[in-house]
Amino acid sequence: MAIRIFIDQGHNPIGYHNSGAEGNGLYESDITYMVGRYLADLLEKDPRFEVRTSRNTASEILGTDNISSLNERVTEANNWPANYFISIHVNANDNPNINGTEVYVSSLYSESYWLGDDVLREIVRRLGTNNNGVIIRPSLYVLRNTNMPAILVELAYITNSSDAWKLANQQYAFAYAIYIGVLNYFGLKPL
Repeated sequence: MAIRIFIDQGHNPIGYHNSGAEGNGLYESDITYMVGRYLADLLEKDPRFEVRTSRNTASEILGTDNISSLNERVTEANNWPANYFISIHVNANDNPNINGTEVYVSSLYSESYWLGDDVLREIVRRLGTNNNGVIIRPSLYVLRNTNMPAILVELAYITNSSDAWKLANQQYAFAYAIYIGVLNYFGLKPL
């Protein structure tokens, strides 16, 4: 039976509620949409997986405010029901020198933690971002309210010029790294 993975492309398009971070001329929702689309394409070509995405077009808007936007993503994953939930984001900081990749999970040494660790290692290995670790953050809505192991991947910092270049120009590479991280977690080889 195929493993069901729900990909949440974090945030709504710019100009709407819950639109995410901006930096270096880039918008978080544009990046998360494309990385999620590439990841979905990779998983759809692999018969070991079934996949759904939270945003099916770049212009799709979920919810009418921040909470309802987050709730729509979680509800769709729970109702499917997905086996795993991967939320894709990019980070931002007032200090433009802060950079790197991190993954948020709800608890230490859980299925989410080990999946997050495999995904993080593969992004760092393939993209050359700094490894900021797997961080326990049970307060995050999508981690707290999903009924399946869930990870929130912060690909890199949109406010750091080096990271922003990667976010703009290596979106497929980020998606492929997540895909390989997922395969590593399950002990699978690429087809």
